[in-house]
Amino acid sequence: MHKSPEDMHNQAKKFLNEIKNNELKPKERMNIPCQDMPAQDPVLRRKNLDEVATGYFEEQAKLEALRCLQCKNAPCIEGCPVRIDIPAFIKAITDENFQKSIEIIKESSLLPAICGRVCPQENQCQEKCTVGIVLKDINKAVSIGRLERYVSDLEREKGLSSIPQIKPDTGKKVAIIGSGPAGITAAADIRKEGHEVTIFEAFHKPGGVMVYGIPEFRLPKKIVQDEINTLIKMGVKIKTNFLVGRTRKLKDLLEKDGFDAIFIGSGAGLPKFMHIEGENLVGVFSANEYLTRTNLMKAYDSESADTPIFKSKKVAVLGGGNVAMDAARMSVRIGAEKVYVVYRRTEVEMPARVEEIAHAKKEGIEFNFLKNAKRILGDENGHVKAMECISYQLGEPDDSGRRRPIEIKGSESIMEVDSVIVAIGNDSNPLIKQTTQELETNKWGNILVDDNCKTSMDRVYAGGDIVLGSATVILAMGQGRIAAKSINNLLSGIKENIVIS
Repeated sequence: MHKSPEDMHNQAKKFLNEIKNNELKPKERMNIPCQDMPAQDPVLRRKNLDEVATGYFEEQAKLEALRCLQCKNAPCIEGCPVRIDIPAFIKAITDENFQKSIEIIKESSLLPAICGRVCPQENQCQEKCTVGIVLKDINKAVSIGRLERYVSDLEREKGLSSIPQIKPDTGKKVAIIGSGPAGITAAADIRKEGHEVTIFEAFHKPGGVMVYGIPEFRLPKKIVQDEINTLIKMGVKIKTNFLVGRTRKLKDLLEKDGFDAIFIGSGAGLPKFMHIEGENLVGVFSANEYLTRTNLMKAYDSESADTPIFKSKKVAVLGGGNVAMDAARMSVRIGAEKVYVVYRRTEVEMPARVEEIAHAKKEGIEFNFLKNAKRILGDENGHVKAMECISYQLGEPDDSGRRRPIEIKGSESIMEVDSVIVAIGNDSNPLIKQTTQELETNKWGNILVDDNCKTSMDRVYAGGDIVLGSATVILAMGQGRIAAKSINNLLSGIKENIVIS
């Protein structure tokens, strides 16, 4: 049953009045109930693009912060790819020093409002939280991400966002390819050292996957633009509609344009397909195309958008990750009457965030586990009319650690749909590699780097999805920080060992 934000607020105020902060012992802190995130009513949000999770009330943030045990060994920091001082920023919340809290976060992360919304904290910092471990329930760990979001939103709402201090001009120039999380993070850290930074973005808007991939109802685009504006105020130049490999080759940036170093953060935007019969029918989309049309091109606004979107009544989404959840939930908002998520394992193995799965279920999306598409069936006009599925059972674990799905012979069934969205992952775009033979990649096209994010090319570094494959915002940021440190060391004359792995 949906709890109203008002009820959550009142419960938090009541509980907060009953406890005395300074007298809480560890056991009493762990007895404080985990604060649920207020959200739009599921029935209402199916018909709008407004953000689903509406954010903590102040009393909720204080209560959730009081649950933190302030562990001396701080295991949560070990789980954070950018190593935010988590206990310190949470302690500042309990002290009601919210500005200090966000300043502590920003020492390590330029994108707290974004990470607080979309990062899988349950698999990172919160997974190592002592509270969750002692209570033997990871869902009862301190909600670090929600607290990060609270203080970053508070800073923005009060207009207190500050610009990082920039060191004197060094005369050095660095090119950043891609304006996603890795590129933004690298650009900020390099610019702070006084180097001239130019970001080259292939699309007409900066932001990378945060703009074209993640829907408005999960990450409002204004928040991304605010972070981009911070970079611009820092003096970072951004050139859009610039496709490195076509507009300009990688080597030209070094040899002709005078850049002293390059960071490649171009992401992994080449969609994978099933390679089954019927994937060329009208009504079959990659999740990349579908989400880019609806997010970046605003196809949901049929009256003023320049790009069309297929009007579907029954949609099947193939896959079990966050992208599949985004595509399924966007389909509902565009007007689909029925949306099915088809996944060949069980819910336990789904890589999507638990929160996103829960939101999807509340919005009426139906999950078909232990099934997958065998072929897509079309009508006489070449449009999707149905999908033949086959059932699976789980066998022994595979290389990913998840139990391997095994087909059950003779288990075929028909699902009536008029659209199929394929959300089974992405490969790296081969353009930069095709135009830069010196750049070493693996068999999947991911750029090979050493521990310092250095590539096989002199003065060229890389990070994010182009290295990791499809990863997360915070992991991409982590690599952006490593690469930035390496580039700053390079430009200051500090040498590092190179071991490509």
